[in-house]
Amino acid sequence: MSAHGPVFSRRGGMVAVVSAATAVIAGTGTVRATARPAAAQGRDPLQADVDAIRATGTTGVLAEVQGEHGRRTARAGAADLTGDRPVPWDAYYRIGSDTKPFTATVVLQLAGEGRIGLHDTVDRWLPGLVEGHGNDGRRITLTNLLRHTSGLNDYVAVGGGVDDFTPAGYLKGRFRVTPAREQVAAAVSRPPLWLPDAADPAREQRWGYSNTNYVLLGLVVEKVTGHPWAQEIHERVVAPLGLRHTLVPGTSAYVPQPTATAYTQFPGGARLTDTSLATGGGADGGIISTTHDLAVFLRALLGGRLLRRPQLAAMKQTVAAPDWIQADGVRYGMGIAWRPGGGGSGGGRSARGRDEGVWFHGGTHLGIVSESGVTADGSRAATVAAFTLRTDERGDAQARAALRLVDRALRR
Repeated sequence: MSAHGPVFSRRGGMVAVVSAATAVIAGTGTVRATARPAAAQGRDPLQADVDAIRATGTTGVLAEVQGEHGRRTARAGAADLTGDRPVPWDAYYRIGSDTKPFTATVVLQLAGEGRIGLHDTVDRWLPGLVEGHGNDGRRITLTNLLRHTSGLNDYVAVGGGVDDFTPAGYLKGRFRVTPAREQVAAAVSRPPLWLPDAADPAREQRWGYSNTNYVLLGLVVEKVTGHPWAQEIHERVVAPLGLRHTLVPGTSAYVPQPTATAYTQFPGGARLTDTSLATGGGADGGIISTTHDLAVFLRALLGGRLLRRPQLAAMKQTVAAPDWIQADGVRYGMGIAWRPGGGGSGGGRSARGRDEGVWFHGGTHLGIVSESGVTADGSRAATVAAFTLRTDERGDAQARAALRLVDRALRR
């Protein structure tokens, strides 16, 4: 693939590969596992929704729903097309941009500790890194990075050749890694889409998804703490929550066992390519986890176990994020987004006084699509891993089916 690694942006059901030229409470001990539904139990609502995702052409699907009284899981499809072994329970997978809520959590923790200010500029912490071609780190705050209102180009989308996102391109670049600063350099090699208002940049409402924002946030975390971003993720989130199956692989192209083969259908062809070996992603998309651990994380986050009240409130202040995913009314906060669904349709409150709608992120990586959602109080979460990335209309159908699963799971 590329020196930047095969990281994908989540955007309207389509994905863009990073080219060489561009540079998941209650604690797990308190969640009582219920019996896993067998695939034959098609009348089980969760199993039916997993089967619906499988029917779009996905090779394998794994889902988990967690609530205050336990969890349910369901699976469909095969771990590998060369045999009949099912997708493993608790399979590891690259969660792609579901990494961003982890990164945002660390940044907001640092803000709550008074070590950074959300209105600090990028240039304060990373002087001279964002400049040139009209880019100006003095006009971009950490709030802009967290909410994707910076106007910075996405390093994923800058440059690249027509042959990068192909089976041959994948085989060529699957072990290559590019440092974060080079990714930023690629992004600022072109003029920004806009510059936030100089008078009050943090109030910027223009929105554009850019992985560059979270690469920069990772660098800020390292500058402020003096530790690698991965260390802060582990010590502040992974270890406190007991996420024993969540890790940052660094430069490794391998996913721990058990897992399932990750298949990609590249543009212009029907054949599925095994893309299980892949590097790529840091603070923007580098975490490996499981459906269980991701749900534990989301419940802890929205349940107030990771952030103080002011910082959680700031995380949930949103701007409109049109045309990002296949859903209307999406709004993006700080590393987490909101959309109507899960029993709510208008951002109001339920009969029990809870905010309606779904808080979520989601992500893609080579051969993997991660979908997730959590209630506003963290009482219930749903996570889905689909082990096939498609770039045709079946990919859109797969995305819609995954969103339906989350909505129904949070409604039940």
